[in-house]
Amino acid sequence: MKILAINCGSSTLKFRLFEIESEGSASDRERKVADGSVERIGEQSATIGFGSESGESLQHPAEVADHDEATHRVLDWLRTTGLVGPDGPEAIGHRVVHGGDRFAGPALIEDRVMDDIEALGDLAPLHNPPALAAIRAARAALDPSVPMVAVFDTAFHRTLPELASQYAIPRELAAKYHIQRYGFHGIAHQYMAERYAAITNTPLQQAKLITLQLGNGCSATAVKDGRSVDTSMGFTPLEGLMMGTRSGDIDPSLIGFLARREGADVAEVEDWLNKQSGLLGVSGHSRDMRELLEAEASGDDPAAMAVEMFCYRIRKYIGAYSATLGGVDAVVFGGGIGENAPQVRARVCAGMDWCGLKLDQERNSHTLGSEDRVSTEDSGVHAYVVPVDEEMMIAHDTAHCLRDHRQK
Repeated sequence: MKILAINCGSSTLKFRLFEIESEGSASDRERKVADGSVERIGEQSATIGFGSESGESLQHPAEVADHDEATHRVLDWLRTTGLVGPDGPEAIGHRVVHGGDRFAGPALIEDRVMDDIEALGDLAPLHNPPALAAIRAARAALDPSVPMVAVFDTAFHRTLPELASQYAIPRELAAKYHIQRYGFHGIAHQYMAERYAAITNTPLQQAKLITLQLGNGCSATAVKDGRSVDTSMGFTPLEGLMMGTRSGDIDPSLIGFLARREGADVAEVEDWLNKQSGLLGVSGHSRDMRELLEAEASGDDPAAMAVEMFCYRIRKYIGAYSATLGGVDAVVFGGGIGENAPQVRARVCAGMDWCGLKLDQERNSHTLGSEDRVSTEDSGVHAYVVPVDEEMMIAHDTAHCLRDHRQK
């Protein structure tokens, strides 16, 4: 069956169309048919880039007002090129960032599920609304018989033990407002863990892993017995590692302090921490790791500090999660920075001989956007690079969810 995976960001829509061969087993074979993206949605400089394995393509700048329009453009192109029939693909899987405490796995999209996703919008205001807009647009454009599945970024972290998921605040408040560590990037962390098991021919249930999703958003996860047991992002994606524009961990009192001193309200301070901090805030001019490494090489001290802080904080989490896991088999790097910045991987792993992690400098420097081990043969803790394929995970989860639904 042809399954379309749709992955909405705050200003992007990525898609991939797969042909899934399913025999009713737990594992499926997939073939990529087409993929593409709409970038900078809502801006005059938006771009469309679609392509298929058989040669059809569409590349041009465009004005795309919102995720509703972006979804229609994807579906129209797929039908116009004959990659799907007039009724569209046989199923669609949508990535949804926040599933709260309502979803522990993929869910067949019905009105009740859409209501729940909308209700959780306050916890992920940059991501849940775009995903919901794409779902509504697809439902409006396609025959009602086309099933759709929501695949949640928080679901992988539902296995966190209570001591890791709960905050040390009054129980009554936590229960009243469903406050806990939800974690994010779950699709990416699950993919990295599963690929490590496949690459090394290791049963996932026997591996102790630290997975690092390092892009504009960054998070670390401790994986034991194939399950997430701790993760750096929390109630919202702001907590944890230093990111492109997010501060990561701070003293909570800083919000009240800045609000009083700057005469700002809480929402404005939260905006500073989410959109003006991290690499951008420390460097003063960029959230892009490539630009910061170039600036550092030319003697830009704030850029150098931003890069050093970024790597230092990741190293702290590796140390903490090594203790949480009682030892670790491998550290797995994914995301745009994790996959394509050897300098960052080298700095993160520098001085980690105490735990047995030794980087192979030559292998590390030559591994760019490809899957490989970058630690030495005799390293006690290995390091791997695994380019993350969220769309493939979405498609497989969609196929599994539909199969389970049919079997009920």
